[in-house]
Amino acid sequence: MTATVAPCKIPIGVSACLLGDKVRFDGQHKHDTFLTGTLGPYFDYVPICPEVGCGLPVPREAMHLVGSPDAPRLVGVRSGTDFTAQMLAFCERTVEALKDKNLHGFIFKARSPSSGLFRVKLYTEDGNATNQYTSGLFARAFTRAFPALPCEEEGRLNDPGLRENFIERVFALKRWREAVMAAPSVRGLQAFHAHAKYLLMAHSPDGLSQLGRLAAGAATDSLSDTLSAYEALFLAAMAEPATPGRHVNVLQHMQGYFSENLTPRERQELAGVIDEYAREQVPLIVPVTLFRHYIFKYQTDYLMQQHYLYPHPSELKLRNHA
Repeated sequence: MTATVAPCKIPIGVSACLLGDKVRFDGQHKHDTFLTGTLGPYFDYVPICPEVGCGLPVPREAMHLVGSPDAPRLVGVRSGTDFTAQMLAFCERTVEALKDKNLHGFIFKARSPSSGLFRVKLYTEDGNATNQYTSGLFARAFTRAFPALPCEEEGRLNDPGLRENFIERVFALKRWREAVMAAPSVRGLQAFHAHAKYLLMAHSPDGLSQLGRLAAGAATDSLSDTLSAYEALFLAAMAEPATPGRHVNVLQHMQGYFSENLTPRERQELAGVIDEYAREQVPLIVPVTLFRHYIFKYQTDYLMQQHYLYPHPSELKLRNHA
């Protein structure tokens, strides 16, 4: 069994400048080759530049956020012109339009007064930087409208752990929508939960337990409400970063599930590789690859269907870091 590129790319919102569009205030771009090169074969980008979208020209004066973290205003640095109402109107109509785009996530431009997701600096009325931070106006509107969707900033994707978590969440959402929401049924929900068990265990053992109770108690006459509750909790659980300790727990659970099939030498080999990973001597891909080998060698059906084995395309090498 091998991971393959999905025949249909995953719709992902993105700040347009990150794709190379020259839409920034200085007429330039912030092309991110990881997004267009590495992730490009998997993601169908929906580019958005809030400043251009709300009617501002290219080039234009630089802008920053003024006021309080809870209600920042978008103000021109040179002219002092307040563009807040213009931007908020764009945010409202664009967020509404995006509800039909089936987005699976969004990648924002860091530090942007419209699109920055984290730690966008606030300024005083006279232009001095404060020690307070907020989020950009469009990023704020988007995350309020789609609170469960995976969202990140391009700079934070340079961190291997944050990168893996974001991409894993995107592919998990894709599987959920295709396996369950495309043809909702109690059986489909329960099958999905069974296949997601070890992936959820790596992210949130508590979430796994809560989701298990939801799936076990699902009934046809209340299925819509159950699916809504499951999806919100599932995405929240997946947003918790998987830790090495939780990965070790998953690997040990999987080993125990089919250890009777293994020879003494194979059990020793698996235990040794798990220990090497626990001591940070090898990356996660090493024990996972060995598990794949033995799981398919012995045709362990339950484990063969676990999303944990292939949470995202192997070509992305997200589990290859130490």
